[in-house]
Amino acid sequence: MNKHWKVKIFDEVISDSQIGIVRNNKSQSAENTYRYFKMSNIRNNNGINEDSFTFVNASDDEVEKYKLVNNDFLFNTRNSYELVGKTCLYNSKYLKPTLFNNNILRVRFKPELIPQFVAYLFSTLKTLSELDEIKSGTTNVIGIYYKSLKNIQIPIPPLQEQKQIVAILNKAFTATDQAKANIEKNIVNAKELFQSKLNDIFSQKGDGWEEKELSSIGQVQTGTTPPTKDKSNYGPFIPFVKPPHFCKDGSINTGESMLSKKGLEKGRLFSANSVLMVCIGATIGKTGFSEIPVSSNQQINALTPNENYIAKLLYYALISPFVQNQVMSVGKSAQATLPIINKSKWLKLKVYLTADKKKQSKIIKTLDELKENCIKIESNYNKKLKDLDDLKKSILQKAFAGELTEKEVVV
Repeated sequence: MNKHWKVKIFDEVISDSQIGIVRNNKSQSAENTYRYFKMSNIRNNNGINEDSFTFVNASDDEVEKYKLVNNDFLFNTRNSYELVGKTCLYNSKYLKPTLFNNNILRVRFKPELIPQFVAYLFSTLKTLSELDEIKSGTTNVIGIYYKSLKNIQIPIPPLQEQKQIVAILNKAFTATDQAKANIEKNIVNAKELFQSKLNDIFSQKGDGWEEKELSSIGQVQTGTTPPTKDKSNYGPFIPFVKPPHFCKDGSINTGESMLSKKGLEKGRLFSANSVLMVCIGATIGKTGFSEIPVSSNQQINALTPNENYIAKLLYYALISPFVQNQVMSVGKSAQATLPIINKSKWLKLKVYLTADKKKQSKIIKTLDELKENCIKIESNYNKKLKDLDDLKKSILQKAFAGELTEKEVVV
């Protein structure tokens, strides 16, 4: 930090602070209805998602006390560990009052500080580390209380210097955010190209292709979990698959999750070259392909195709939009808290297939190459995204060390 900057604690630089209003229910009438700001309304780049607000009722006095104005600094005081301490500046063209909830601390600063300067400060690794140290609470609910927050140190450059720092950071972050948006769009485009090819192949009945139910393609099984109280059921004999073990590229990595030979006798054996799909919960439809024998828990169904089909073709068929849309439709129609598709319904999923193994091999080769290319593209782009994030951290660090100049900002 520049030795000529003043330093004060957070409590000394604020002119007003207020915890938000409690509203558990959405508005039931059109009268006295106001937008209700929650931390979920903040985008990843600290912008505001204008389309995600709920609306609540409030009296005139409550509106006066809890309404937001542009450049209000918002601090998330209570939530999950990752979200506690999340901040943003409220800026919106919405003309009617917007209220904020009771997990948020609204702060307004004295004239010696520019709000956006403080917002950038709370994005630095140094300040984020300090906030981590003052988090407290239970496993489910973490908080940062004002008695601790008030002592966070705030560097205060002269106002003109604050304005210069904010201007440089605005320019730099606008450029990095645009570059990031372009990269993310390219990743989406690559994935959509692969999905489009899958859909072209498996959703249309070509020459020599037939509509098949999974039940007619091979052996279908649902996994089961051997009793966990008996530790002898678990040991280094065969991989035991659970939903988190499915990788993005279709492979399955169980790590140390293994059954013993005794455990497999109480479980289910899926032969080598089986296709596995998660059939319950948030990751329903997630699919993997195993070239070795495995077992799984009851959240997973497995298809081991008969001799008429190359197993890898079935993997691609099951990840195609044509099949995935069936899974989602059936799974979400079930009268259950979580989406679920049971074995009897999974057996009836339909797919178009050819029995010509030369065609099957050609399709697999085409899709393998396209998938490999997509993975390479995504990997390269993810590296670029990381480089942009590292650049932003470096720019922030220099800014609050008093070392940043416009010449150093190159995206």
